Amino acid sequence: MSPVALPAGYEPPEPAEELSVRSADGIRLHVEVHGQPGAPTVVLSHGWTCSTAFWAPVIRELADRYRVVVYDQRGHGHSEIPPSRARYSTRALAEDLTAVLLRTVPAGERAVLAGHSMGGMTIMAAGGRPEVAERTAANVLISTGPAGLVAELTVLPPALRAPAVRRFLHRRLLLSRLPLGPVTPVSRAALKYATMGPGSSAGQVEATARIVHACPTAVRANWAGVLGRLDVRAGLGRITAPTAVVVGTADRLTPPAHAHRIVEELADAQGLLLLPGVGHMAPLERPVEVAAEIHRMAAAHLAPDARPAAPAATTTERTTAA
Repeated sequence: MSPVALPAGYEPPEPAEELSVRSADGIRLHVEVHGQPGAPTVVLSHGWTCSTAFWAPVIRELADRYRVVVYDQRGHGHSEIPPSRARYSTRALAEDLTAVLLRTVPAGERAVLAGHSMGGMTIMAAGGRPEVAERTAANVLISTGPAGLVAELTVLPPALRAPAVRRFLHRRLLLSRLPLGPVTPVSRAALKYATMGPGSSAGQVEATARIVHACPTAVRANWAGVLGRLDVRAGLGRITAPTAVVVGTADRLTPPAHAHRIVEELADAQGLLLLPGVGHMAPLERPVEVAAEIHRMAAAHLAPDARPAAPAATTTERTTAA
């Protein structure tokens, strides 16, 4: 797939290294390494219809202090498109993350994992895998949910009150195989309404639109099928690493109710950060705050002398300034 042309200020930085990693079923994954060689490692996993380009503003915030590893989920960006629907599953997501960690985080070392949307679901799906657990110092789950995504969507207007009708229409919207076509004023407005906060800038909307529209229609639809029946609660319950959760208060795709449920299920919850007025695309809408939360977890759990913190008796909920 050719590189996505993004507006000024949102172009991905040039990686220090590019890798091709094979997952358990042979699918080739595109991996990039940014930042400082030999520094503590942060691994970023993007969401549905996005790519490594989505993380560009966060990479820039982290690259002066960390070795930042990003990869394209299968079918996205420069990674290989699976040849059949059978290759789309939460198990595949977990196996892909495992393959990336085995290649980029040497045995005996650990990284902070941060996942946005489907990337957070990837981390939850991989919960309990020994190869992942032994290479994980801490997690940051951003704008994500473990199950019941269709039931919680708030894309359709509240006036449509019948729950069964809302679920049906949300499912049809999620599973649509209609091509998105070129980015237009109408498509920008629709995407902003569905995925971003009302205060998101024109540049943020344009960057998001170009990234999302670049995702192949079949890939988008096949992953939508997985998300429509998503349930990674078992993996969530097996995560033992300290984990922070981030969500925008205006997130229509994975509303804050999901974040609260995740915190309740985590063995070692390290706080819930609420971003006022921010939509689903928190890493692109508020990269400084998202990067700061990743840094907070890295500073606490990834420093050379850091030790795993004891589970907190209570979970701190914080809200950033609007």
